[in-house]
Order: sequence, then structure tokens, then C-alpha cells
Amino acid sequence: MRTIRQLLAGEDEIQLAVRLALLALLVYWSFIVIRPFIPILAWSVVLTVALYPVFSWLSRLFGNRPKLAAAILTILNLGIVIGPATWLGLGAVEEFREFAAQLSAGTLEIPSPPAGVRNWPIIGTQLAALWEQASTNLRALLGEIVPHLKPLAGVMLSFAGTAGVGTIKFLIAVALTGFLFPAGPRLVAACRRFLSRVVAERSEDFLALAGATIRSVSQGVIGIAVAQALVIGIIFKVGDVPRAGLLAFVVMILGIVQIGSAVIVIPVLIWVWITKSFAAALLFTVLLLPVSLADNVLKPLVMGRGLTTPALVIFIGVVGGTLAHGIVGLFIGPIILAVAWELLTAWVRDDDARQARSDSEVQPTAGAAGD
Repeated sequence: MRTIRQLLAGEDEIQLAVRLALLALLVYWSFIVIRPFIPILAWSVVLTVALYPVFSWLSRLFGNRPKLAAAILTILNLGIVIGPATWLGLGAVEEFREFAAQLSAGTLEIPSPPAGVRNWPIIGTQLAALWEQASTNLRALLGEIVPHLKPLAGVMLSFAGTAGVGTIKFLIAVALTGFLFPAGPRLVAACRRFLSRVVAERSEDFLALAGATIRSVSQGVIGIAVAQALVIGIIFKVGDVPRAGLLAFVVMILGIVQIGSAVIVIPVLIWVWITKSFAAALLFTVLLLPVSLADNVLKPLVMGRGLTTPALVIFIGVVGGTLAHGIVGLFIGPIILAVAWELLTAWVRDDDARQARSDSEVQPTAGAAGD
């Protein structure tokens, strides 16, 4: 009798192992199938969460018609992506490729000072001589280090090559948000049920924290950086600044990693005042300075108390997301990593608080037992 039970138990274990193996194979296979669409789905979810307050306002404005509000908001987003973003982005890609090609060929140079610098009163001659010396020294330095930067040029060319696919992914993601907006409450309920099985006691808090982090990073960091870079890029283009698209792209990166646009704007302003007429330089400065300083005003308004995620986490998200998913990963990388960081931090704080409460309850009990 014992032998039969052992055989039955062994058979049950074999069936369980087979079922688990089949389940693991199914999960892995499903992941392989949806892996190309993960960046698109992630960006769609981010856009939906970030723009959901606008969608709700439009829906109420049109008499509680969510489908109409979703259609209008989707068309506006597609217009932004297809219009100025694509126009500036294509220029940036072309300049990016040219820069990478010069870096790979070792023909990258630092320009000499314009002739007009020597005519400046008091400091013109000395500044031109210093500029020329710095340009010569930098050329020699670049001649030594450029051969070591050729692998970087290959990465840059590969990144530029994914721009077309990235644009298509953006368009698909924006179009998909039009279907996610009306389904927002059902999706939130599904996420709440899933989290209740993973972290039953903190499911509501974690869901609210994830949504707040997505809105904070996507609106206060990504959104402001992209909008600022678009406007600055348009001003650069109109002002005939060399490599305007590439400079605008760098402004966007600097805005996302919380460095700011001054690193690019100040040298451009100096170049404009050197090469342009007084009236043109003054107009350019009047247009550019408010836009370059706007993030200092907009970020506190959009983000409220500010971003608690460290800048290093955002930077790692930018680099890692770009390397993993190309141009789309540049935007979703910092958002996903920021959400993971905030949830992990909240989890650790919750465990520490529980441990502290447990210790405070044990100490009086131990003292009473000693008495």
C-alpha cells in the first residue's frame, strides 16, 4: 500500500514539473513575441498617464464624450510629432551622421576665430590671439584622441540609423494612446488587482506613487526638456546657427539629465554676437534667453515639491534606455527607472517603519518581563 502511494506521489510531482516547464516555456515564448512591442506599449502607457488629466478635462468640456476627446488629443499629439518634432529631428539626424562621419574619419576641427573679433575695442586683439591658440591646440589634441573615439562614432551612426524606426514607433505609440484613454479606468482597476496579489497591504499606495512618478518625470522632466529643445531648435534654425538640430538635441539631453541648456545657449549667444549684426543678435538674444530660462519656472509649477529621484538614476535611465531601445528608450528609460526607484525606496521605508514599530513593541514587553 505504501509503495502505491509513493508511486502516486511521484507521478504527481512529475505532472507538476511538466506543467511548470510548459508554463515557463509559454511565458518565455510570449515574451519573445511581444518584445519588439514593449517600447511602444511602455511609451503609450506613459503618454496615457501623463496626459490623462488633459483628456479628462477635454471629455468634460465636450459633454462627457471620451471618444471625441481621445480623438482630438491624439490628432494634436500626432501633429506635434509629424510637424515640428520630425522637421527638427530629421535635421538633427543628418547633422548627427555628419558629425559621426567626421569623428570616424579624423577630420573634426575647431574653427578659427572670425575676423571681426580682432576689431573689438580693448580686448579684440588679445581675444583673437587666445582663441587662435586654443583652436590650434585643440586641433592637435583632437588629432591624438580621435582615433580612440572611432568606436564611439560607430555607436553614434547606429543610433542615427534607428531614428527612422524610432519615429514610426513614436507614431504608433501616440496612435495607441487614443485607444487607451477611454479604457483608463479599466486599466487602473486591472493594475490594482494585480498589485493586490503582489503587495496586498500597499497596493493602493504603490499604484498612486507609480502614477505620480510617471506624471512628474514625463511632464516635469521629459516634457519640458522636449518642448524647450523644440523651441530653441526653431530659434537656432531661424537664426541660421550651424548644426541647429544637433544642438537642439543636445539641449534636450541636458534638460532630461537636469544639467540645463546654458552649456549650449551661452556659446551660441557668444557666436551670434560675434558673427551677426547688432540688431539681429539683440533679437536673437531676446527670443532665446526667456526660452532657455523657462525650465526654472515651469519645473516647480509642474512638479510641485520637485523630483525626489536622484539625477544619477535619471542619467542611467537615459543611457541604458537609449542603448536598449534606441531613440524611444531615451524617453522611456528614465521614466521606468524612476518608477522602479521610487517604488523600491517606498518599499524599503515601509519595511524600516515596520521593523521600528516591532522593536518599540518588543522593548516594553522585555522590560515588563524583567520586572
